[in-house]
Amino acid sequence: MVIKKTIIIILDSVGCGALPDAEEYGDEGSNTLGNLAKAVSGLDIINLRKLGIGNIIDVAGGLPEKNPLAGFGKLAEKSKGKDTTTGHWELMGIILDKPFPVYPEGFPSDLIEEFEKLTGYKSLGNKPASGTEIIKELGEEHIKTGSLIVYTSADSVFQIAAHEEVVPINELYRICKIAREKVLVGNHAVGRVIARPFIGKTGNFTRTTNRKDFSLKPPHKTVLDFASEAGIDVYGVGKIGEIFANQGIKECRHIDNNMDGINQTLKFMEFVDKGIIFTNLVDFDMLWGHRNDFANYARGLETVDRRIPEIISKLKPSDVLIITADHGCDPTTESTDHSREYVPFLVYGEYIKAGYNLGIRNSFADVGKTIAEALGFEALTYGESFFGEIFKGW
Repeated sequence: MVIKKTIIIILDSVGCGALPDAEEYGDEGSNTLGNLAKAVSGLDIINLRKLGIGNIIDVAGGLPEKNPLAGFGKLAEKSKGKDTTTGHWELMGIILDKPFPVYPEGFPSDLIEEFEKLTGYKSLGNKPASGTEIIKELGEEHIKTGSLIVYTSADSVFQIAAHEEVVPINELYRICKIAREKVLVGNHAVGRVIARPFIGKTGNFTRTTNRKDFSLKPPHKTVLDFASEAGIDVYGVGKIGEIFANQGIKECRHIDNNMDGINQTLKFMEFVDKGIIFTNLVDFDMLWGHRNDFANYARGLETVDRRIPEIISKLKPSDVLIITADHGCDPTTESTDHSREYVPFLVYGEYIKAGYNLGIRNSFADVGKTIAEALGFEALTYGESFFGEIFKGW
């Protein structure tokens, strides 16, 4: 097969319009990319526009490209849910028929008691909260008592915050592993248990980059597993390894922020001749989407856009670049939760038809199937490949 490598970049939470069932999730009217562009009176994303992002939906700040360089379209989520794990899993071929459990009133008392018993630590909080706000509220008490700060969000997560000088990093990871494997199971099997370490003194606490996600293992093989079995190595950047419980992934590099994520992607591109490079740029979601900080969300997207030429310059003729997302998180709405949205899809390469309109795909899973066909291996997963539509031959 002429295609040897695919680079997938996930713009975490950059959705592009409410799905037909968005009302069931309280997300009618959400449109992360479109509403964001309007809120800042136009986005300066010239490189994404050249690829065709403005041909998918109206993005204030520019007209649709007359001759887009990439194939373009949008993906509908077939799984139930709107979280990171669900979105990424579906991209790689898993469809979930029910969403992961969420806890808008906090976790049941018996679950917390079991957590405390198995870890040997008391806990504080046990409620949905902003990560920065809850350490501001309970950080001092945590330092005085040694009790762990436990909280959740609108997502299916069990988060544990602890000061690095009170609970060392490796100890916090051990606690999270116990929670993942022995507490958050069965009906309480949340998508992710997350270590949320912080540093500093009262009134000036700061979360560190030592965050670590402990995800559920995928219920069956993903495209990444089938790739690995076919001798095609998979390299993750950011939280990709954690999302897939490292299954099917040869190596994953931790990153500090979006720019570091792009840097690590470029480093992999330099030496990986054949394989899959899978990158998640999480700042859009973690730093700006959940905080309704649309101004910095816009600046962050523009900053990533300025790196697109650098990424394209590293592509070989046998490479394919894919840019998409995993869900929405519209920072212009009242909600600080993820939003149930379509996600944009751009595909670019020497052997990819420029300007090809893929329309609306019925599932994120079509991406994984397409990658499998492009790289020449069989993936027994959900999804329909559209490689035959976009491949222009050689």
